[in-house]
Amino acid sequence: MDEALSAAYELRRAMLGDAYVDAQRAESDPVAQDFQDHITRQAWGVWTRGGPLSTRDRSLLVLAMTAALGRMEEFKLHASARERTGVSDAELDELLFQVAAYCGAPAAISAKRALREVRATRAAEGADSAAASTPKEA
Repeated sequence: MDEALSAAYELRRAMLGDAYVDAQRAESDPVAQDFQDHITRQAWGVWTRGGPLSTRDRSLLVLAMTAALGRMEEFKLHASARERTGVSDAELDELLFQVAAYCGAPAAISAKRALREVRATRAAEGADSAAASTPKEA
C-alpha cells in the first residue's frame, strides 16, 4: 500500500472507527478489496491532501452534501462520527437549516429524521454502557 492510500485509511479509521473499516474490508473478493482501496483513495484521500479546510470543515461539508443528495446511510455514518470530527450537535442542527434553504425541505426533513435515529442510537448505547459500568448489588 502506498503512502497516500495508507494515510487515507488511517484517517478513515480515525473518523469512522476500526470496526466499520474492518467490516468494509472483510470481503475476500479481490474486486471488493480493490473497490475499498479506490473509495478510500478518492473519498478519504481528499481529506488528507492538506489545504485550508480543517477536518471539522470537511466533515460539515460531507454532512451537507450527503443530506442534499439524499444519501441518508452516508449521512448517518458521518453524523455518528461527529465527536471524532469536532462537529457539535448544535452545528448539526444548524446545518439542517442551511440544507433546507439551499437544497430544499425534503432533503432537510430526511436528514432530520436520520439525525434523530443517530441520536437515539447514541443515547441507547450510552445507557447500555452506563448500565454495564454500574455495580450490581449482591
